Amino acid sequence: MTSIMISSVINAPLEAVWDKIRDFNGLPNWHPAIADSSIENNEASDRVGCIRNFNLKDNGGNIREQLLALDDVEFLCTYSILESPMPVENYIATLRLLPITNGDMTFAEWTAEFDCPPEEEDGMIENIGNGVFQGGLDALNESFQQ
Repeated sequence: MTSIMISSVINAPLEAVWDKIRDFNGLPNWHPAIADSSIENNEASDRVGCIRNFNLKDNGGNIREQLLALDDVEFLCTYSILESPMPVENYIATLRLLPITNGDMTFAEWTAEFDCPPEEEDGMIENIGNGVFQGGLDALNESFQQ
C-alpha cells in the first residue's frame, strides 16, 4: 500500500479554513484543478455517504468520491475514490486541520493510502502529493490572502 502525507500552514484561523473545506461539494471554490462538482442524488454535501462527482480542468477526467467521515470537532474529512482515471484502488484520504495558536493560523495535513501498480507508484505519489494535495493547499492559503 502506498502512503502520502502533505502538510502546510494556512495563514487564516482554523474556523475560516474549515468553513471552506467542510463543504464536500466546494472543491471548485478553492482547488485550482477542479472545473465543477455536484453531489449525486441531491443529497446534502455534509451527509456521510454522499458522493461527489467532479470534473478536472484541462480534460483531466471525471472523479467520483464518497464522503466517509466529516468531523466538526476534530476538523477532518475522510473520503474514498469510487471512480477515477488514475490507476489507484482502495484509495482513502483524509484532510485534517489543527489550530496554530501562535498567530491564529491553521496546520493542514492531507494524507492518502491506496494501491496501484508498482510501475505507477512514483507517478501517483508525485501527481497526488505535489499536484493534488500541495497544489490544493497552496491555493487554499492564497484564497485567504486576497
